[in-house]
Amino acid sequence: MKKIVLLSSLLLLSVSSLRAQFNVGGMLKDKVNNRASNAVSHSMDQALDSVQYGHGGKDRKQTSPGTGTPSATSQPASQGNPPAVAQNDPSSVKAYQNYDFRAGDKIIFDDNFATDADGEFPAHWDLQSGQAVINKFDGSPSFLLTDGNYCIVQPRMKSKSYLTRNFSVEYDTYQQSGAYGMMIFFKDSLGESMDVYCSASSADWNGPSTTGKRLSGTLPQELAGSNYYNHWHHLAIVFKNDQLKVYVDQYRVLTVPHCDMNPAFLTCGGIGNQTNPIIFKNFRVADGASMNMLDELYTSGHFVTHGIHFDVNSATLKPESMGVINDVVNYMKLHADLKLEIDGHTDSDGGDELNQELSEQRAASVKEAIVSGGIDATRLSTKGYGASKPIAANDTPENKAQNRRVEFIKQ
Repeated sequence: MKKIVLLSSLLLLSVSSLRAQFNVGGMLKDKVNNRASNAVSHSMDQALDSVQYGHGGKDRKQTSPGTGTPSATSQPASQGNPPAVAQNDPSSVKAYQNYDFRAGDKIIFDDNFATDADGEFPAHWDLQSGQAVINKFDGSPSFLLTDGNYCIVQPRMKSKSYLTRNFSVEYDTYQQSGAYGMMIFFKDSLGESMDVYCSASSADWNGPSTTGKRLSGTLPQELAGSNYYNHWHHLAIVFKNDQLKVYVDQYRVLTVPHCDMNPAFLTCGGIGNQTNPIIFKNFRVADGASMNMLDELYTSGHFVTHGIHFDVNSATLKPESMGVINDVVNYMKLHADLKLEIDGHTDSDGGDELNQELSEQRAASVKEAIVSGGIDATRLSTKGYGASKPIAANDTPENKAQNRRVEFIKQ
């Protein structure tokens, strides 16, 4: 009888021990999956990031949140709608008063996925691995990378070497808690690669294998952790004469003084699955990021910018437009006698009357932003030309993006 009691006690202790182990495992999994929303320390974030985002170029493997093992890639791409998301409050233009990102002026690639059918693969992209699909997300067409470790997509370009010594990359991204962010891989003609990855804690750059360099920049508190997840964010990358800078919303979060390579083209990707896909939209690559447009204003009396963005079919300025607008404000403050005409232009999509009205309203919005910066309204005038003065054929997304522009003319 004593032996039976003793054996029962040992069994109970074993069961309790196993239960405790499973509970600890569950806690660790929850810790990884919810590290930002639970406000874990920055040092813990860095340690967890080193697990999910190791260094080593194209052979590097991300791991699934909370598992410590590579994620499975056997599930088919989702053709349905993604989970409902909370509406993000738009960033105020005022918050971007010190924003110093400058987009390139010549559009190389531009896609807002507006012409792609829901549930299909976008026409202007190629798929290298995994699965991906266009779906309406938070009310707008977005590109969802739904399956793969890694899922890799890239813009369809006529030339494989389309990046120059000065270029910019911009896109909007939405990272659900438990999901991975998107990686941008820059590759040169010799096979070398470097990449940029933004997460809820930091922006990371992994240099070419020939250098072994790696740099990381911490996101400010206003963006980090739970403030990053489940919101749209605007990411911008500028490459200028071997230097690279990364911006998240209004903040510059990472500077790489020397990349030691000349990128020729790029691809995008990472780990995506149907529950937590990688999500992005409004992807644009532009050439000429080193151009000082205000020098052009001084020498020729006008300049054209594609760095002022608006909401689709709207005159509402996107906050990232403040980089160019801040330049104009500062230039006008230095030249107190300068007066400018602001001209709005659209592409040919939509009716002539609508485009005319939209171009006028957009020019007025730019004027209002400049006046808010401290410039007297009497020094500014506005005109709208709709689609009547194209600078490119309205036959491709890139050419249409060229035609959607704002011009400043010295009076």
